[in-house]
Amino acid sequence: MIRIVILACLITSNLFSQNSVVQQFSDSFADVAEQAKPAVVTIITDKIMKVPNNDLYFFFNPYMDPNGEREYKTNALGSGVIVDARNGYIITNNHVVEDMDNIKVKLFDKREYKAEIMGTDPKSDLAILMIEADNLRQLKLGDSDKLRVGEWVMAVGSPFSENLSHTVTTGIVSAMGRSNIIRGQSYEDFIQTDAAINPGNSGGALLNMKGELIGINTAIATGGYEKSNRGVGFAIPSNMTERIMSDLIDKGYVTRSWLGVYIQPLDADAAKALEMKSRDGALVTQVVGESPAELGGVQEGDVIIRFDNKNITDPSNLRNIVSLMPPGSKSDVVVFRNGSKKNLSVVLQELKDGKQVAVKTNSSNTSVLGLELKEINRDLMEKYNIDEDDGKIVVVSVNVNSEAADKGLVEGDVIKRVGTQQVNSLKEFKKKEKASRKRGSLLLLVKKNDGSSRFVTLNY
Repeated sequence: MIRIVILACLITSNLFSQNSVVQQFSDSFADVAEQAKPAVVTIITDKIMKVPNNDLYFFFNPYMDPNGEREYKTNALGSGVIVDARNGYIITNNHVVEDMDNIKVKLFDKREYKAEIMGTDPKSDLAILMIEADNLRQLKLGDSDKLRVGEWVMAVGSPFSENLSHTVTTGIVSAMGRSNIIRGQSYEDFIQTDAAINPGNSGGALLNMKGELIGINTAIATGGYEKSNRGVGFAIPSNMTERIMSDLIDKGYVTRSWLGVYIQPLDADAAKALEMKSRDGALVTQVVGESPAELGGVQEGDVIIRFDNKNITDPSNLRNIVSLMPPGSKSDVVVFRNGSKKNLSVVLQELKDGKQVAVKTNSSNTSVLGLELKEINRDLMEKYNIDEDDGKIVVVSVNVNSEAADKGLVEGDVIKRVGTQQVNSLKEFKKKEKASRKRGSLLLLVKKNDGSSRFVTLNY
């Protein structure tokens, strides 16, 4: 009888202990959500679109000018995070606010404010907004480098609808250092998570269980044509965010560093030929003359395996590390050369044209399907040997992993038409490009440097 009583007590005690642990676990999630929601905002944007009056519209509206235009307003939804309550600074994704005419921010307590763009960086898809408001709450930035795969995280944002603002979802860190996820994106070092992220969550918060901001939610992968969550979401790490945010607030653009090498990933054959046991690293295919790399002793055929005391996994990893370091900084580099490791030292320089790829207000360039485009000016005409009659938009960069590169588009190509319509500005190009998305493909008339022209089709 005594043994039965003791066993019953032990079972009861164990169940009570388990319930206590579960309750503590539940409370910790609730505490993080309660702390985070007042610092996460809903961003409502709109843009005035002008379309020509067509014959059908004139038939139903005989008093309208068939040669005139009519206006309509488009709306979009996103999220943001208050990172400086005193100054009213909010961080979000660039694609949430890019080319919008009006930006409104709605707080957790339902207050609404008109927002001003302080700076944007299309290369990382980040933007800084500012509102004039009192009694704001901000989130503390955590150290994303300390994140571990399998760690619990929480996403907060406004998926699908303004009515679903401040939705909280949880999951784990599925992977780190993801790149080549978004075509045309230059700097990617994403945190992958299975916390539910959907359209409207862009720019929202990804939090660790300390309630610290460790990522800005930016993209989803659906595995199909549906625009909804399938358990694969991506966030920009807080350490990258902090560096870019600082430049955008202080300067309105991002200063990036330049090493001066052309690099490619290591495949199995290259690793075997170079007698490397690992495929981690970035293989140098060319060194730019008088660059930091050449001055530091980097050679073609070197594999950069460590940079500034960080292991290099692939070319994207190296590019991100270099770009976020301040110009003029001295870095130790470890390369694998001729079967052994060699220690070098380089002094980084500022990336040329850095101010043009991260502008303060209206962007002077655009990225689409792996192409970086700019309106042609005198400097670009001289650089690419372009005549005034060639066109108004030039390709200044091509993502080597894009379909555009596969189809032979290169830097210096001039975009003359979208479909059959001539384009004379980036504004016109963006308008026609957005219309092409409904068809699933973008048809471009491209003039090559040799004077020839051809149509190229790129698929979304």
